[in-house]
Amino acid sequence: MGQTMNKSKQERQKVLAFLDAEDAKVPSNPGLDSGKSAGDFEKLFQESMKEQDFKVGDVVTGTVVEVQSDYVLVDINYKSEGLIPINEFRIVDGVREVKPGDKVEVLIDRIENENGMVVLSKDKADMLRAWSDISKAAENEEVIEGTVVAKVKGGLSVDIGVKAFLPGSQIDLRPVRNMDVYIGKKYKFKVIKFNKKRGNIVLSRRALLEEERESLKTQTLDAMREGSIVKGAVKNITDYGAFIDLGGMDGLLHITDMSWGRIKHPSEMLNVGDEIDVKVLKYDQEKERVSLGLKQLQADPWESVVARFPVGAKTKGKVVSLADYGAFVEIDSGVEGLIHVSEMSWTKRVKHPSALINVGDEVDVQVLEVDTANRRISLGMKQLMPNPWVELRDSYQPGTIIEGEVKSVTDFGIFVGVEEGIDGLVHISDFSWTRRVNHPSEMFAKGQKVRAVVLGVDVENERFSLGIKQLEADPWSNIESKYAIGTQHDVKVTKLADFGAFVELEADIEGLIHISELSTEKVNHPQDILKAGDTVRAEVISIDKDARKIGLSAKLVKLRETKGDVDDYVRKATSTSKTSLGDLFADQLKGIKTDGKN
Repeated sequence: MGQTMNKSKQERQKVLAFLDAEDAKVPSNPGLDSGKSAGDFEKLFQESMKEQDFKVGDVVTGTVVEVQSDYVLVDINYKSEGLIPINEFRIVDGVREVKPGDKVEVLIDRIENENGMVVLSKDKADMLRAWSDISKAAENEEVIEGTVVAKVKGGLSVDIGVKAFLPGSQIDLRPVRNMDVYIGKKYKFKVIKFNKKRGNIVLSRRALLEEERESLKTQTLDAMREGSIVKGAVKNITDYGAFIDLGGMDGLLHITDMSWGRIKHPSEMLNVGDEIDVKVLKYDQEKERVSLGLKQLQADPWESVVARFPVGAKTKGKVVSLADYGAFVEIDSGVEGLIHVSEMSWTKRVKHPSALINVGDEVDVQVLEVDTANRRISLGMKQLMPNPWVELRDSYQPGTIIEGEVKSVTDFGIFVGVEEGIDGLVHISDFSWTRRVNHPSEMFAKGQKVRAVVLGVDVENERFSLGIKQLEADPWSNIESKYAIGTQHDVKVTKLADFGAFVELEADIEGLIHISELSTEKVNHPQDILKAGDTVRAEVISIDKDARKIGLSAKLVKLRETKGDVDDYVRKATSTSKTSLGDLFADQLKGIKTDGKN
C-alpha cells in the first residue's frame, strides 16, 4: 500500500534522474531551442504535477485505476490515488458493478489519511446528487423514479438515490392489504414532503395514479355509451360480481351478467388483472355508475332453444345442482332444465333427487315442456323407460280382486301395496256402503292385510283406484223393496238431535224421524218423549237412494191406529210445500253433519 501510495513521487524522481542523465550526454548545440533543455522539461513536469486545489466536500470525477478485494483505487488527478470502500459499488447478478477505466463521481471525504491517500466516497457523492435532484423535483413537482426495497412501519421504504418513505395510504388508489407484492419493483413517485436537514422525504404514488385516472376518466366518459363495447381490466372480485377498471372509472360486472350458464362464484371465470371486453348495459351519468355485461357479447342461447330442443326431443345433460323438488340439468351452454322428482321414476316415490342422481352425473333426458318467456325447460328421465302403468292397466282390469298390505293411512283413505313401487288408493268413501267413517284409522291400520276390488287404473295421472265396499253387494240397491213407502217397521233410536231422532232399520242403515213426525202432539224437543235405545213403530214416508236417506213417521202410525184422517194428513203434508219429508230429512241430516254431531 505504501508503494502505491507514493507512486507519483517515485515517478517524478525517476523522470528527473532520466532528464539529468540525458542533459549530461548531449553537447551544446546553438541550433537547439533553449526551451527544450532538461531544465525546461523539469519545469514543465513540475507544473503538470502541481497539486490541484482540492478540499473536503468537493465532488469530482475520477477514473477507476484498480479494483482490489476491499477497496477501489480512483485517479482524480491528484498527487495520489483516492481510496473507495468496495461495498459502495453495487452487485448486479452476482458481479460487482465496477472495473478499471470506469468514470465515477466521488466526494472528497479527507484530503489525506494516515497512509497519505485521499479518502473518497461514492455513496456521499450519489447522495448529494440525489438530494439535489430530489430538491429540484420537490420544488418543480416533478416525477422521480425509485425502487421499493423494504416494508417498514406504516408503509414502504423506497430507494430514490437516498431512502424515502412511501406511506401505505399513498401506495395505490385503493387500500393495500399485502404490501409485500411491491417490494423489488420500480415505480414513479411524486415528492409530497421534503426536509433535507432532517433527511425526511415522503413520496406518493397515489397522487400520480389519481392524475392519470382523472385524465383517463375524462376520455372514458366521453366514449361511454350504453350498448358500446369497451376494454377493461379486472380490478376486484366479490361474491356478487367483479369491478372492472375501464380507465379512470370502475364498472360493475354482476355475476348474473357474466355467463348465460350457471356459475357459483365470479372467480370461476375471472382473475384479478385479466383484460376483457365488456358491454355497457347501463350508464348513470349523474352518479357515474356503469353496469357491464360479458355474456351479452354472445348470442342468447334461449333465442334458439325451441328449435334445438323441441318437446319430445331426447338429449343428454349434466346435473349442476339438486333441490328438494328436483334436479337442474345443463343440456347446453347457458341452458338448464328441471327434472322434477315426479319425472324421475314411474314407480319409486322419490323423496329427494340424491336417491337417484348426484351433481356432476351425465343423464339422458326427454324435453317435456319449453317456456322461453320464463326461461324454463321441464325434463323427464322416466319417459325414456317403459311405462309400467300401461302394463298395470292391462293386467288389472276393473273388478279384479287383489290382496295387499296397508302401506299408509291418510285423512282421505288408505294406500294398499299392489306391486313393487305401486300402491293403490282406497278412498274413505269406498270403505263401506252404509257406515259413516269419520277417519280411516277407525277401520284400518298400517301393516294390516286387506282385500280390495280394482276400480280403475289412470295411466296419465298414475293412479290406482281400489274399493273395499265393492266386495259386497250394495244394500241400498234393493232398499225400496225391503222398506217400501207405506210399510211400518219397529226401529231402534240410535241418537237424538234437535230436529228429530235417528233410528236403525238394520245394521248400518239408518233413517230419520223428523221432530214434526214424532207425535200427534206438539213436541218441542225429541228428548222430551224419547231416549237413545228406545224402540218405536214408524212408517216409511220417503226414500232417496242416491243420497242414501230414509224418512219415517211415528205420527202417521198413531193416526192410522186412531183411524184419523190419514189421507187429509198426507195431502196437506205434500201439497202445502214443494219440500217433501225426504227433502226435509236431507236438509236436517246435512245440518247435523255440518255441526259435527253424531
